[in-house]
Amino acid sequence: MKKKIVLAYSGGLDTTVIIPWLKENYDCDIVAVCVDVGQEADWNTITQRALDTGALSCYVADVKQQYVEEYVWPTLKANACYEDKYLLGTSTARPLIAKVLVEYARREGAVAIAHGATGKGNDQVRFDLGIMAFAPDLEIIAPWRIWDIKSREEEIEYLEKRRIPVPMKKADSYSRDDNLWHISHEGLELEDPATEPSLGTMLKMTVPPEQAPDTPVYVAVEFEQGIPVGVNGIKLGGVELIRTLNKIGGAHGVGIVDLVENRVVGMKSRGVYETPGGSILYYAHQEIEHVCLDRQTYAFKQQVAQKMGELIYGGLWFTPLREALTALVDSTQKTVTGTVRLKLYKGSIRSAGVNAPYSLYNASIASFATGELYNHADAKGFIRLYGLPILVRSLMERAAGGAT
Repeated sequence: MKKKIVLAYSGGLDTTVIIPWLKENYDCDIVAVCVDVGQEADWNTITQRALDTGALSCYVADVKQQYVEEYVWPTLKANACYEDKYLLGTSTARPLIAKVLVEYARREGAVAIAHGATGKGNDQVRFDLGIMAFAPDLEIIAPWRIWDIKSREEEIEYLEKRRIPVPMKKADSYSRDDNLWHISHEGLELEDPATEPSLGTMLKMTVPPEQAPDTPVYVAVEFEQGIPVGVNGIKLGGVELIRTLNKIGGAHGVGIVDLVENRVVGMKSRGVYETPGGSILYYAHQEIEHVCLDRQTYAFKQQVAQKMGELIYGGLWFTPLREALTALVDSTQKTVTGTVRLKLYKGSIRSAGVNAPYSLYNASIASFATGELYNHADAKGFIRLYGLPILVRSLMERAAGGAT
């Protein structure tokens, strides 16, 4: 019996090439595993493509709900973001995909796991670290790190020589990753940072802001302990909630990011990201935290958000630090409950009101009118003590100046 290799299979260009390449270079059977994290895909067609290309079998693992509840929501609750812009769409999905691959490798008795991440990208780090976390004994095969193919054009040529249908149009050869949370685009004109992206032909989920409706739309997002649970008064599960907001945000040009980022491997790369629903949720979550968290907690969470973003981007999901930070974040979300109303207009998001039962905003204190809970005269003593170091230094400098 031949040994088995489990392949992370998407049905795209890279993995379509990898199946015959593995069969040509390894004496093995290929078990293709498609991990459904909400990407738009015809799984029946993709499964048949894997079999036609030489896979022994092909499985589709539907983990959308797990993806949202165990990966997206913890990231959202932390407000984790990479380099101020990227909402970690691909980064949050890769650890789960790696975990699922290991599960199938164990079930199939495979000796190795293969993936199509390139030797220049971040995903190789995320896949490898995720696999290592659960299966340090399995070999990891990343063809892009060892084969002679150097470009997507050569991949297309490889398939054409073997009379294998190319699963894409040559004129639309962006390198894309999509899931429930986002769509990323790389390649073609994006490889020149001085060139404006061709949004009209590139975008899949979102309209360019210029083409969005001339009338704004209001959307209300309901949270319970930091987790989104409803949109516009309707309770929704996580998967349907994100899909609903993707549709609303996408129609109004929300959530398009053009970013030149620092990859884990040390180089800069450019990508365009579509995250319409995610952008709405991040904005709404921050708005409700502004009224529900005290100053020190909010300030420390900002530091946690940056660190979480770095860890997730770098493939370090399955680490003690990430788990500890998630536990800390969860403890801050107990009062993050209520409804945030937002106004969407031609790519922009603006707050239109927050209603939270645990709000720390108290009108009798904040109002310019004098209230019972706040005595204006108390401010003088507070400011003197708060500014005591400034006062002492000023006195010292004056005395020193007088001495000379």
